[in-house]
Amino acid sequence: MAVTESDVSDALRMPGVSLVHDYLTQRGGAERVVLAMSDTFPGAPIYTSLYNPLASFPAFADRAVHSSPINRLPALRRDHRLAFPLLASAFSRLEVPGDVVLCSSSGWAHGARVEGRKIVYCHSPAKWLYAADRYFAGAWPATRLLSTSCGPPLRRWDRAAAASADHYVVNSTMVRTWVREVYNLDAEVVPPPRGLEPEGPAEPVAGVEPGFLLCVSRLMPYKNVEAVVAALATLPDQRLVVVGTGPLEAQLRAAAGPNVTFAGRVDDPGLRWLYAHSSAVVSAAMEDFGLTPPEAAAFGKPVAVLRWGGFLDTVVEGVTGVFFDTARPADVRAALIELAAASWDVAAIRSHAEAYAPETFTAELRRVVSEQVGRVA
Repeated sequence: MAVTESDVSDALRMPGVSLVHDYLTQRGGAERVVLAMSDTFPGAPIYTSLYNPLASFPAFADRAVHSSPINRLPALRRDHRLAFPLLASAFSRLEVPGDVVLCSSSGWAHGARVEGRKIVYCHSPAKWLYAADRYFAGAWPATRLLSTSCGPPLRRWDRAAAASADHYVVNSTMVRTWVREVYNLDAEVVPPPRGLEPEGPAEPVAGVEPGFLLCVSRLMPYKNVEAVVAALATLPDQRLVVVGTGPLEAQLRAAAGPNVTFAGRVDDPGLRWLYAHSSAVVSAAMEDFGLTPPEAAAFGKPVAVLRWGGFLDTVVEGVTGVFFDTARPADVRAALIELAAASWDVAAIRSHAEAYAPETFTAELRRVVSEQVGRVA
């Protein structure tokens, strides 16, 4: 999103705003939201535990990113999961200046100590504490053991961190319900912007011909990419392109048939080309929000997604896509057949995407921050 002269002028009339995020070590939806927050408040410093410029989005190189002392350990920058025992302490010691501090949190950043008002933008309560069976599916036994042993003190720390917020914001109605159950807090829903705009440079991805199904996902257990790959084994006339990396990559490649292509990490011009030249987008992930349906809609593409979580907010059944009820290959297959047989109104799909335009998010975020300005001590 381009920052205009008016944006900068508006930002200068705001009090000092600082941003906090868990870690900048990957290219995911939460990291795209942080970039949108940074665009909303140009010049706002970003504080985080770990920052790996090679692994996260290149645009962070143009921002003032401040990392914690644990960032000096290269192994942690390469794999933030290794920092699990250190992150609560790292954020408890992190002192963030600013009249208003906006914490982008999936379980850690909301623990930062702030000078002014604290607004938490919660992507999800900590899955490793409240949805461990789903989050650690397929993980090493040592990782599960560590989570179990650290669970009680981390839950106490996490709930205290949530309670320290002056205002709690969430990305979907499902997360609002979850926050109420876990923290006993009433949160405001502000959907994030779609992460990728159709306008901009597009570059073909080598070896990929138009007309494929597209799956954009980190290759983690709860993303259920294996169900999509297995469904394609029964649809030999369809082709699937999977964008993303993760710990399950080798396993998924071994299980995939010849009609599945793993593109790995793809930059924005390549991803823009893939969305534009796909026939549809598919996701079986258990997403708290999930950026792929709004992104697909911006390109006029229908989706087939799991009937769960944030997808219930972002997909209009029969207008922008179809649902399947479980992440089983047979259900995914049936949904893909239904999707291919239907006629889709591209204009209606693109119209739906406007609810997730960057300008909408910017206006809502500025409103939230402005409401806290009058309360700055």
